[in-house]
This record gives sequence, structure tokens and C-alpha cells, in this order.
Amino acid sequence: MHQVMDDMRAANVDFITIGQYLQPTLKHHRVDRFVTPEEFASYEKAAKGKGFLMVSATPLTRSSYHAGDDFAKMQKARQAAQG
Repeated sequence: MHQVMDDMRAANVDFITIGQYLQPTLKHHRVDRFVTPEEFASYEKAAKGKGFLMVSATPLTRSSYHAGDDFAKMQKARQAAQG
């Protein structure tokens, strides 16, 4: 996970979403394990430490659910970071 974050930051990605895949039906791949809320909190802390301006890291995070609102927040964070 940390290498992926490093690669994303090297490509100037400012916004990261980290969620948990949930098996929608028995025909889909089953969940190997559930990521704990503490693990998600550590991912969020690591991402912020690496310079991501927007981080959403929770079991039910979906990149498109609040995409418009999150993008607007990220743009404001970019402007603040640039002075």
C-alpha cells in the first residue's frame, strides 16, 4: 500500500480513496478478510504524511459517491497549498 501511495504522489496525484471490496453476491469473489477501522486510520495518516491533499479511507469509501464535493474540497486544498 505504501509503495502505491509513493508512486501516486510521484505522479502528482493529490486525492486518494481507500475502501473495502464487499462481495455483492455469492457468484462474486468472496472477501478474504475485513480491514479494521484502525488499519484504515493508519492508511489515512500515512497518506496525509505523504502529502495527499484529500484522503478518504474507510471500509465503505467509494470514489464516485461524493466525487463532486470531494473534488471541490481538493481544489481548495491545492490552492491553499500553493499560497
